[in-house]
Amino acid sequence: MKVVILAGGMGTRLREETDVKPKPMVEIGGRPILWHILKMYAHHGFQEFVVCLGYKGDVIRDYFVNYEMRNSDVTVTLGSRTMEVHNQHGEQGWRVTLAETGDRTLTGGRVKRVARYLDGRFMVTYGDGVADIDLRALLAHHEAQGRLATVTAVRPTSRFGQLAVDGHVVQAFHEKPQVAEGWINGGFLVFEPAALDLMEGDAESLEAGLLSKLAARRELAVYQHHGFWQCMDTFREMELLNDLWRTGAAPWVKWA
Repeated sequence: MKVVILAGGMGTRLREETDVKPKPMVEIGGRPILWHILKMYAHHGFQEFVVCLGYKGDVIRDYFVNYEMRNSDVTVTLGSRTMEVHNQHGEQGWRVTLAETGDRTLTGGRVKRVARYLDGRFMVTYGDGVADIDLRALLAHHEAQGRLATVTAVRPTSRFGQLAVDGHVVQAFHEKPQVAEGWINGGFLVFEPAALDLMEGDAESLEAGLLSKLAARRELAVYQHHGFWQCMDTFREMELLNDLWRTGAAPWVKWA
């Protein structure tokens, strides 16, 4: 099954990093968040990826084209084009298609542009979020619901600490807890190929376009994920994810 990664946005709220690289290449623990996302999927057995490129897409192209050289011991014979790789890294078998989808194309339009690389049921996610989601369970839930698409719903983390109050006394203080009410699109989706017929052109957003159409037709199932989820929209969120990595408490790392 192919996994489509939306990696072409400009990441304007993370300008400290995205002036020189696309947001999916911003690092957690010395590795791009895009690598972490692919590792999550590969851990559950999904190793065929279609990466939708746009803003500064050449940075992502260079990363994967030179992946063997960056992550292995190599012998290069000067004067020829031969390169001998001596050791194997942990990403054997990944098949990554790097597809140009335009700098200004919206998320739905990006998926439509890569339809020629898809050959059946497929998954979609954004290139800026991680979770401890069981992707096999998500797929099984989608199959059981029998609808054209399934979206993963998550409870976001509150920007503020939460007080448990009894009268005039604080009983407990919770630093940035998950919100107790309300669900948002967590960005881990499954689609049947027929959903592609509802997609339009480059100006269509995945959320306001395709997902809204599917919801109106009652063809959008939901998979509720109660565990860890975190996107990386801001510098503060980037620091949070790096802190979790440094302390060995990164919930999305199931492959170690």
